[in-house]
Amino acid sequence: MARTLAPLLSGAGLGALLFFLILPTLIIIPMSLSTTAHLRFPPSGVTWGWYAAFFNDPDWMAAIWFSLRIAMATSLTATVVGTMAALALIRGTMPFKAAFHALSIGPMIVPHIVLGVALYLVFSPLRLTGTLAGFLIGHTVLAVPFVVITVTAALQRLDPSLELAALNCGANRFQVFFHVTLPNIVPGVATGAVFAFLSSFDEATVAFFISDVGGKSIGRKMFEDIDFNLTPVIAAASTVTVCASLILIGLVHLIARAGQSQPQQE
Repeated sequence: MARTLAPLLSGAGLGALLFFLILPTLIIIPMSLSTTAHLRFPPSGVTWGWYAAFFNDPDWMAAIWFSLRIAMATSLTATVVGTMAALALIRGTMPFKAAFHALSIGPMIVPHIVLGVALYLVFSPLRLTGTLAGFLIGHTVLAVPFVVITVTAALQRLDPSLELAALNCGANRFQVFFHVTLPNIVPGVATGAVFAFLSSFDEATVAFFISDVGGKSIGRKMFEDIDFNLTPVIAAASTVTVCASLILIGLVHLIARAGQSQPQQE
């Protein structure tokens, strides 16, 4: 009986924990459909008017497009930098490799509020606050660790003898990377790119420090509306953001499954 009950109890406990974690996200969906002009749960009625107000508001749309541009640029730059860093860490022979690996994933460990204050103190004299370049630099720092982790895992699964065979056949390092290494780690690189996009688009703490009136991300816009204009529009914006994130996470899952089923290319 103990052997039978233990898996059931552990499964029930895990299910309860996951439900508790996801409950706040589930609550905002009915709150975004409320007919009242303030946040209320359970809603007194159902209306799609707050979604219409969200998509018709130029301030919200400006924040969305600003965040999308930053996220796409961050995904590109972080993928390139993170892939090269992972390649150097796994295939390179540089000294103090462990220290460089710790530094490459350091932004995941350091609290974002500390990074936000530091970036603001650096960007403010350079007039980079609220600019695409400033956000790109700050978010790339935050996104590179995700790419390093996923690409490092892909490189560790790749048989290095394939690269050595290409070198023995006369290929140079660039040819080996583009014709042997990269085709075999594409799922890991693509997964890192998606995570980099999500880490930039959903980031709010650093964005709060480096935003200004001219350049405002969706995270900063949400913070402002919570303080000054708390209506169900904020719940509608949150629901749209969550749905977009879930779609991208599903894409990551499909990429990971494709990478596991794909044999190594020789």
